[in-house]
Amino acid sequence: MYPEMMVIPMREELTRVGIKETRTAAEVDAALSAPGTTLLVVNSICGCAAGKMRPGVRLALQNTTVPDQAITVFAGQDREATERARSYFVGHPPTSPAVAIMRDGKLVYLMQRSAIETNTAQAIAGEVARAFDEFCAKTTA
Repeated sequence: MYPEMMVIPMREELTRVGIKETRTAAEVDAALSAPGTTLLVVNSICGCAAGKMRPGVRLALQNTTVPDQAITVFAGQDREATERARSYFVGHPPTSPAVAIMRDGKLVYLMQRSAIETNTAQAIAGEVARAFDEFCAKTTA
């Protein structure tokens, strides 16, 4: 684990835009038990999180369509919460960083590190916004 003082700014990049930190397994479960859509960001101290993922997520959240709620866990720091969050990504290996969209507690979209490290922040924002439009749009009856 890194000293908390080092990761505070990395946490704040996401919390400043309204993404709620979940630091325990119980907090993750509580958030994901809520009905609707949830953006779940697996934050990381790595360079691709700093230069690509976090800026891309912040840009994507400016999209017209966004999830009902957004949460984050910090890999390598909040291990219990991160392990619980990853347990919802059934069939996918754990990576950091990662961006997921959950609907009613079920994974409907996952962008893993391999896609993050090979794209720009703008490309990530565009892809995540596209996923918001596909998976988070409200339907009218």
